[in-house]
Amino acid sequence: MPESPTPPPTEHTAPETEAVGSSAGNAVAPAEASVSSPVAAGAEISPAASAANPGAVDETADEKESAADRAVDQVDPVDLFPAAEHPDTVKRVLEAALLSALQPLSLADLKKMFNEEIGGDTLRRLLDELREEWNGRPAELLQLASGWRLRTRAEYLPYLDRLDPEKPPKYSRAVLETLAIIAYRQPVTRGDIEDIRGVTVSTSVIKALEERSWVDVVGHRDTPGRPALYATTKKFLDDLGLRSLTELPPLEEITQTLELADA
Repeated sequence: MPESPTPPPTEHTAPETEAVGSSAGNAVAPAEASVSSPVAAGAEISPAASAANPGAVDETADEKESAADRAVDQVDPVDLFPAAEHPDTVKRVLEAALLSALQPLSLADLKKMFNEEIGGDTLRRLLDELREEWNGRPAELLQLASGWRLRTRAEYLPYLDRLDPEKPPKYSRAVLETLAIIAYRQPVTRGDIEDIRGVTVSTSVIKALEERSWVDVVGHRDTPGRPALYATTKKFLDDLGLRSLTELPPLEEITQTLELADA
């Protein structure tokens, strides 16, 4: 019986894998995960990785340096010293603020410079010390109705007037008398002023005082017509160098004082 022919051996070939990024546009298989950069992952860079990608080391160093620079920029110079532990520095800061201020500075204004770290009692004590330091100097530190202010002493004003020969116009007797009545009898109506002075008060008189910010309407009297009630302002007290109405000079002195303040 003849032998059956032996079948030839079958060759097993692996299927060809399609190239990544072929013209067909097939996506990469999930098993082919991309390798993350050690810089992006925050991993420590090995010597081998440094040799393979020297720019990664430089990039990490630059990022750290940039972060350090930002941290320095965000530091407030005021935070570099505790205000309460450096009273002399605080006093000099107060002095600088008062020298540059155009208006009186209240305690609330002064506290802002120290991020509210210094209490009102401490500020008052330092301001009192500063006031003593300015004794005998051409300017004096005054506590006024709206706050603290450095002001030139009166005996030096005649010399300073020569720097600016153009003086503002002096107020009339009617304006000053009206202001004195408001200051000592406030709050008063226009009718009250007319009864005291014995003459009619013109609108220009009241307007002149309001424009100077020496008087303001503080209410209305509950009578027919509801006339306006006038009273003095903090600006009026500041210009007189006073803290409150209880410090007003005698009536016969107020005209001379106001003329000096207006000079």
